[in-house]
Amino acid sequence: MQLLWLLALLLLCAGLALVWMARRGRHASGLPAGAVVYSDTGAEQAVPAPLISRRYGLIGKPDYLIEARQGTARTMIPVEVKSRNRPGTPPSGHILQLATYCLIIEDIYGSAPSHGVLRDADGSHTIAYTPDLRRAVLEAAERIRAARTAPDVPRSHQDAGRCAHCGYRQGCGSQAL
Repeated sequence: MQLLWLLALLLLCAGLALVWMARRGRHASGLPAGAVVYSDTGAEQAVPAPLISRRYGLIGKPDYLIEARQGTARTMIPVEVKSRNRPGTPPSGHILQLATYCLIIEDIYGSAPSHGVLRDADGSHTIAYTPDLRRAVLEAAERIRAARTAPDVPRSHQDAGRCAHCGYRQGCGSQAL
């Protein structure tokens, strides 16, 4: 009988240790607390469908979409993973990308997330989804749409690394190559 109690105690301790390790691993991953309801990280067999906002004409595939719950309220938090080390300040393009996911989520779920997360190789940034950031996304989308029909679009060739990986570099004529 004593052996059964000892075995039960060992199983309970092992279960608690597994729960502790899972929580620790989740924290180390940089993902916020909540259920992963969408993932585009390539770990799954099927490629998830993109998130689409027909109202704003936007489409995107965040790396993760986390369902966070507070009581009966649920919030979807987008997480975008970048492979480089965490910069002091995230690049504005990464912030706009994350805010675009926030706007799409707002349209799809009827409730705007309070923030999104940019996860880098060695840390993360929590980016507040503010009315100003929302407006910046809509303005950027409008500029992109206008550029698609413009006869000529001014280009910036200030970033040699970006030019080196550009799909248009052969026909561009830039000296930054």
